[in-house]
Amino acid sequence: MHYQAIKLNEELSKLNDNWSPQIIGEMNDYQFKIVKIIGEYEWHVHPETDKLFFVIEGEMIIDFCDGQVRIFKDEMFIVQRGLEIKPSAEKECHILLMEPKSEGNTSSTEPA
Repeated sequence: MHYQAIKLNEELSKLNDNWSPQIIGEMNDYQFKIVKIIGEYEWHVHPETDKLFFVIEGEMIIDFCDGQVRIFKDEMFIVQRGLEIKPSAEKECHILLMEPKSEGNTSSTEPA
């Protein structure tokens, strides 16, 4: 068996496109994904599952219908299922996501 740690910065350096999550690991029925974001994404809902956002580098914003949260480097936030959200970042931001394998991407549209 081959044991090797996942180096997040190395995996992030392989990403060329924003808003295109890439799977870097799996645990039970969950996937760990990394993604680079900048600008705004569309309003959307994850009706069946909670979703974890962990900011590796930068700062992201998640807008809700009734407020907003800012997540800074080394912070995480869990969005509860069923909440309508609009993620964004004023400057490039690197994020680790954790979600069930069955979740997939919520939309095929480009960010605003």
